[in-house]
Amino acid sequence: MGPIDVLVNNAGYGHEGVMEESSLDALRHQFEVNVFGAVAMMKAVLPGMRQRRRGHIINITSMGGFITMPGITYYCGSKFALEGISDALGKEVQPFGIFVTAVAPGSFRTEWAGRSMIRSPRSIADYDAIFDPIRKAREEKSGKQLGDTAKAARAMLAIMQSATPPAHLLLGSDALTLVREKLATLTTEINAWESVTRSTDG
Repeated sequence: MGPIDVLVNNAGYGHEGVMEESSLDALRHQFEVNVFGAVAMMKAVLPGMRQRRRGHIINITSMGGFITMPGITYYCGSKFALEGISDALGKEVQPFGIFVTAVAPGSFRTEWAGRSMIRSPRSIADYDAIFDPIRKAREEKSGKQLGDTAKAARAMLAIMQSATPPAHLLLGSDALTLVREKLATLTTEINAWESVTRSTDG
């Protein structure tokens, strides 16, 4: 086997469940696959990339690494973690000619919401009103999502061929809309609480 020039970390799965109803073991497994597995792969290829002074690591995260939705708390946590690791690692290895891109897809026609998703059983009636419609809608939309996986692959090929690939890339108009909304809300909140934020300076 020859040297590895590009790593695409695509392994992962979705965990669906209200946090209070979901076990700590489910959280550990979600992070083992989505975070620890990805980091293990990066650590395996980095020595060779660093020696050759080139390489590109692409970590498939999610719009759930920027925005959050009730009922996929553990999944969002794992993707936020992978976004942060990708961003920091990119700064560590940039001097060696290695690029790291976190690719955050929106809703694509995959089995993420189908057979590959692990769902915690329902047990607390208080959450019925907020969560049951979300679970039903996700099940009904599975396989009918907006995103086309072939077009996602072409987008990733484009960044692999770029001399200046991005540190973060959103895929899908739904991801773009929702992340922009999140950033606007965050900016509004930061501005509203600016005086309290500044009050802690000594």
